[in-house]
Amino acid sequence: MNQTFTVQGMTCGHCEKAVTTAIKILDPQAQVAIDRAQNRVEVTTEQPREAIAAAIKEEGYDVTA
Repeated sequence: MNQTFTVQGMTCGHCEKAVTTAIKILDPQAQVAIDRAQNRVEVTTEQPREAIAAAIKEEGYDVTA
């Protein structure tokens, strides 16, 4: 299942890695694509949307959509 999130606060490569790692802890098979300029995180996973959003928020980023 493909899911798209709007994530505020990602400013560098370290931010991208933190978000990717948080998602991969939930689902090691997840495919993650991040577009920092658009504040967009696209995830292909079978995990529920709420779980992915919670993992991103736990890293300190705002998930607005």
